[in-house]
Amino acid sequence: MFDEIIDRKNTSCSKYDDLEHYFGKAELNPYWVADMDFEIPPFLQEAIQKRASHNIFGYGKQNKEIYSAIKSWMKNQHSWEIETSWISLCNGVVPAYSACIEAFSNRGDEVIVQTPVYFPLFQYIKSNNRKLLTNPLKENNGYYTMDLEHLKSIITPKTKILVLCSPHNPVGRVWSKKELEELANICIEKNITIISDEIHADLVFKKFTPLASINENVANITVTLNSAGKTFNIAGLNASYCITSNQKLKVNLDKIIKKRVINSINVFGLIAMQCAYENGNEWLNNLNNYLISNINHAIELLHKHTKIKVCKPEATYLLWLDFSLYNLEHEKIKKILIEDCNIALNDGITFGENGKYHFRLNTATSKSYLNIGLNNIINNFK
Repeated sequence: MFDEIIDRKNTSCSKYDDLEHYFGKAELNPYWVADMDFEIPPFLQEAIQKRASHNIFGYGKQNKEIYSAIKSWMKNQHSWEIETSWISLCNGVVPAYSACIEAFSNRGDEVIVQTPVYFPLFQYIKSNNRKLLTNPLKENNGYYTMDLEHLKSIITPKTKILVLCSPHNPVGRVWSKKELEELANICIEKNITIISDEIHADLVFKKFTPLASINENVANITVTLNSAGKTFNIAGLNASYCITSNQKLKVNLDKIIKKRVINSINVFGLIAMQCAYENGNEWLNNLNNYLISNINHAIELLHKHTKIKVCKPEATYLLWLDFSLYNLEHEKIKKILIEDCNIALNDGITFGENGKYHFRLNTATSKSYLNIGLNNIINNFK
């Protein structure tokens, strides 16, 4: 299932059809945008095709079954029991994130992110007229941890939100319960709301703890953002949800979601998310086994044949490649990747200043197609 090479060109697919726009070259092999080159599960195809055969695509209804599916998935996958009243549906995690910024802070307030991190976070802090504060992660031989002493030093009375990426994109950390508790205790003491982006929570290779599941006090300051989009490769259907047990936070968030008109999920997004969560456990297990095989294969080749430093991720299908041992300027590395390797990787600088000399590689493709990119890297970075 996962070994098949699928031609995605000319399907209005950003990963393949936006190459010339972002890289100046249309015929690159793309390993950048964080979606997978795998077909969606057969049961999802069947559910979507069945609905499409009706031939009328009116407004979708957010029925009780979607909430039941989300609750069951959280309980079965992550041992987290949530209530329907905690859930707000939204048409995308990024729109939900931006709505949270407006809901839980005022113009001029400060929002903390832990870099290197998923780059749209920077954009939406600034577009909401908030001040961006960075709390860089500490790195030791490619393994990243939180710098909580630095975090405490940058908090001011204007600091209202901390954005947690859990599991972390791009460094692939699954934060331990102890790390999460220590972070949350600081935010509880300083009255800071945590927006926990947990969209990669199902793509993990060790125990994952939802932040808000730790205890009631932590849950009271947390809004969790999630979606079936990454897990089942249906990000283009724009179906996501927010979870918070704090009804004051939820009322404020729902007000902004309604104001921004981002509370309506299209009919296919609703069907796909419900179907995925009701039927996806076995498929997900097979997917994660394939992903870890690809990750191990890629790391083995890069360590054996290059000086690229890469640490095995604890989650996601993304590798955070460190080219610093080549003593090349960042732009020179980027030029070699595009012009000589003929591949498209995400530029590490876009994830924050501490992304210099780094590039993000997506391994969620067939092993044979992954080998094309790996061999091109090996041939040009000996």
